[in-house]
Amino acid sequence: MTRSPIVEATPSAAPAVIPGAAEAGKDPAVVQHGPRDVKRVALTFDADMTDAMAARLRRGEVKSYANLRLLGILEKRQIPATFFVTGQWAEEYPEVTRRIVKNPLFEVANHSYEHAAFTGDCYDLPRVAPAGMTEDVAKTFRVLEPFGGRQTRYFRFPGLCHDRAALRALAPLGVTVVDGDVVSGDPFARGPEPVVDAVLSQVKPGSIVIMHVTEANALYTDDALPAVLAGLRRRGLEPVTLSELLAG
Repeated sequence: MTRSPIVEATPSAAPAVIPGAAEAGKDPAVVQHGPRDVKRVALTFDADMTDAMAARLRRGEVKSYANLRLLGILEKRQIPATFFVTGQWAEEYPEVTRRIVKNPLFEVANHSYEHAAFTGDCYDLPRVAPAGMTEDVAKTFRVLEPFGGRQTRYFRFPGLCHDRAALRALAPLGVTVVDGDVVSGDPFARGPEPVVDAVLSQVKPGSIVIMHVTEANALYTDDALPAVLAGLRRRGLEPVTLSELLAG
């Protein structure tokens, strides 16, 4: 997989009106982390929803892909966070999406429409046709925009899988691609401890932490979150939104 050169965001004298907005027509920058000289980190939560997940929900095989306990912890403790939301998840959970966008400490970013892969080999996800990549992401922005709140032009590829063709497909949309340097592994964890260990063993000033708010697909994230927050406090690391982190 060929990746675009990784860049660090630096403060700008004239920031975009919408965080993450970039010049349309150019391949988007790919951000792994923020400035390392500031003791801040961004907690990001992916809200996945594939067609297969939606089918399991309809059949009653899972209870929920929206972790309300996790949201409650963030709200009660007033922890800023950035949510990378798929269009299908927002449509499945409009009330939860509204709850997120109404919180001034939260912001919303784009995680594709149906969490399909933009490359040929990506965690066995179904693939978006190359001709449909641009519209998939544009459709998600259209789904999210009416919810209001702190909207951004940040985009995260499903599975973090992207190549030159995928980046080129996003060029017309004027987005910034955000990966992350701390992968919690919460969808695969069999308890909260591995999630806590994964985050705290990797986190540094400027880190972008990737977790999930999808409950049935990330069963222990809410249990892990208090210990993660405590570990960040011990290191003197302040959680902020992604846009605040990347603004320097």
